[in-house]
Amino acid sequence: MTSQPPTPQPHAGHHLVHNHKSQGQSLDQALERAGFYPRLVGDVVDDALDGRDCLAHLVHLETHFDRAEVRRHITVLVLTDDMLVITHVDDQQLDEAGQQIVAQISTESVPVAQIRSVVLSYMYAQPQNYKPTDPVREVTLSIAWSGGQRIDIGPASCGDPQCEADHGYTGTIAQEDIVLRISSEADGLQAVQDAKYFARALRAVNTGASAPARHAPAMSAPRPRTGVFGNRLSRGHQR
Repeated sequence: MTSQPPTPQPHAGHHLVHNHKSQGQSLDQALERAGFYPRLVGDVVDDALDGRDCLAHLVHLETHFDRAEVRRHITVLVLTDDMLVITHVDDQQLDEAGQQIVAQISTESVPVAQIRSVVLSYMYAQPQNYKPTDPVREVTLSIAWSGGQRIDIGPASCGDPQCEADHGYTGTIAQEDIVLRISSEADGLQAVQDAKYFARALRAVNTGASAPARHAPAMSAPRPRTGVFGNRLSRGHQR
């Protein structure tokens, strides 16, 4: 079982103090709250930004149970005025006692101009009783930029529940390089709001539109961009 990594206290030398009043917390605070080697992850993200200013961020920690083993990994998305920086960190236990652990880290910097699509899928509970004040139960953020495609295939049917004929297969093709699912039950309502804000900020920078509109008192627009972009046409972190 992978041991719980300690959560160190913030240190003075950290570079990632980005105050996003439009989001629930700063990037530093989000990393500390996730508690997954926050100092290491923060330094890697800071290095990947290469001095760029952070406009919006999304920190997503996932836990998977594989028999007697618990595996966790974190994905950090940081939007700048010209880049989408993706950092993924996973850890691996090398011995049964859990004393030897290594962190596997990958970073990818995608020019915003190359992003082809930003898809935000919503899930609401009890839609028949929907009210404008009802919170979103969960969102799924899909971003595509390389042209990679995912194919979901299943048996086709004719709609007749009594029909036993073979109708072949049907499927859908989706373009996606990264997919993150954020649930209010697992991650909290603020995490869902942060994901929605990040998607709006990414769309705004990608299309050269104005900053995301303010939808709630706790959310405001990102800092003004220095770059100007025209309209654009998008690794996949599976659930």
